[in-house]
Amino acid sequence: MLTVARECVGKLLVHRAQEGLLVGRIVEAEAYRGPEDRAAHSYGGRQTARTLAMFGPAGHAYMFLIYGLHWNFNIVTSRTGEPHAVLIRAIEPLLGTDVMARNRGVRADRRELTNGPGKLCQALGLDRRHYGLDLCQSELFLAAAPQVPVARSRRIGIDYAGDWAEKPWRFYDPKSAYTSRLPKPVPVHVPAPEGNKSRPKRRST
Repeated sequence: MLTVARECVGKLLVHRAQEGLLVGRIVEAEAYRGPEDRAAHSYGGRQTARTLAMFGPAGHAYMFLIYGLHWNFNIVTSRTGEPHAVLIRAIEPLLGTDVMARNRGVRADRRELTNGPGKLCQALGLDRRHYGLDLCQSELFLAAAPQVPVARSRRIGIDYAGDWAEKPWRFYDPKSAYTSRLPKPVPVHVPAPEGNKSRPKRRST
């Protein structure tokens, strides 16, 4: 599960939509390990109509709706009966950006186009129709791409999950402007120009 989440970063997420081919490079992903993980929808072994896809088999899409508005796309990662999944949190748009912009109502050059799990689903046109899709044999799939640097941090928006909220299970490309949260800038000390340096005062005699 953690290996899958890490290796998703840099891969291409491809959707063969009716409007054309839509492609984005994954720049952020989070791992969820049910049923132990209090942040997972499958926590405690909850198997409902909503979470059924999480229980396997691996390589299928788990879609869920938040706030009744925003679809989120996950990849089921383990064998049947082990409800582990990876949430794709952000992509960097590469192909079909005009269609994505139209789907989102946002300019194609804005980072807000796909810098969040709900935003990328809206941009790519992903919703309940893609629930349970086989990601190896459907119009929605991942494709190989050159490796990128990967950083990690705690997951976002799960403070309710107790100690599980501290797990460093968020993986992201630290050089991408499309992550849902940009890395904090590191303070850099810039020495004053030579001409501005104060000269030592002379002692009075």
